[in-house]
This record gives sequence, structure tokens and C-alpha cells, in this order.
Amino acid sequence: MILTVFSSSSDAVDPIFFDVAAELGRALAARGDTLVYGGAKIGLMGAVARAAFDNGGKVIGVIPRYIAERGIDFSDCDLIVTRDLRERKAKMEELGDAFLVLPGGFGTLEELLEILTLKQLHQHQKAIVILNANGFFDPLAALFDHVYQQRFAREVSRSLYHFANTVQDGFAYLDTYVPVPIPTKWFTPAAT
Repeated sequence: MILTVFSSSSDAVDPIFFDVAAELGRALAARGDTLVYGGAKIGLMGAVARAAFDNGGKVIGVIPRYIAERGIDFSDCDLIVTRDLRERKAKMEELGDAFLVLPGGFGTLEELLEILTLKQLHQHQKAIVILNANGFFDPLAALFDHVYQQRFAREVSRSLYHFANTVQDGFAYLDTYVPVPIPTKWFTPAAT
């Protein structure tokens, strides 16, 4: 499997998140999977890539030129340099068979929501796992619940993604994933 991972580029976050990123990288390598990620050597990005690489895994980094020029690219991986973030996201989506989201900031959240929206709009049927390490994504899960309660999305949209509490749970979901037909996004009060 080629797994696209979205994650933080911050080195300032709690070490528990680095532990989970490294665990993910080791697990990817042990399974013989390929990692596609944002190409940086810093933050959770760097931790997952370094762990995968150090354990014999194949790592593909996709990084915008203006970020690579800062000297934070992970030179040990197969590196694809793109014009900008939009091209980077498109390449990461194209390469991956599935998506896994580690904790992160605005960029990570934006990547998650874009790939989730594209799935909702029937542009892909790939699995999306949100790795809720140390409860990081609990507020996001609550926000998603609020979206459903306020009828901005159908309840069936819960099948678009999976919140996993552990790396093992994430891989168990990916290994058994079968796409579920999702009705069109748009609905009227009578068609909920």
C-alpha cells in the first residue's frame, strides 16, 4: 500500500506526538508499505519519514520549492519538488492509495478537509484515517458531530473517514476498508 500521511512540521509539539509518528513510520516499513508525505525533515513529518527510512521503508517526499529552499527537506527520501502547495497536495493525492492524518496545525487540517471534501464529492474512494493520538482530534470529532446535528452534512458522511486511537487500529481499518456508497452531498429537508 502507498499511504499518504498528512502531519505537522512543528518541532515544538509534545514528545508524545513524535512517539506516535515514529511508531507509524516503523509500522509502515515493517508492513512493506510506501510512505508519501510532505517532504520535510522537521516536526512529525520528519519523525515518520526518518522512522520509516531507518527501518528499510520506501519514503517519497513531496515538497514545494519555496519550502525546500529553506533547507528543511529530507534528503534521504525520493523527493518530488513542486511549484507550490496546491501542486504538492495534488501529487500526494495522486500517489496515495489511502490517507492517514497525524496531529497537526492549519496546514494539516486543510489537507484533511480537502481530501475529505473530495471524497464527499465522489472524486475518490480512498480510505481516510484520522489518527487521534492522545485525544488530539477529540475537538474535531465534536465539531463534526455538531455539523451533523445542525444538518450541514448527512449522517452517512461519517463513513467517509475513520477516527483511530492507535496506529494498529488505523492499519486494521485500512486493511479491511471497503468503500461505502455515499449519496450526493446536496439534500433537502425531506431527503435527510
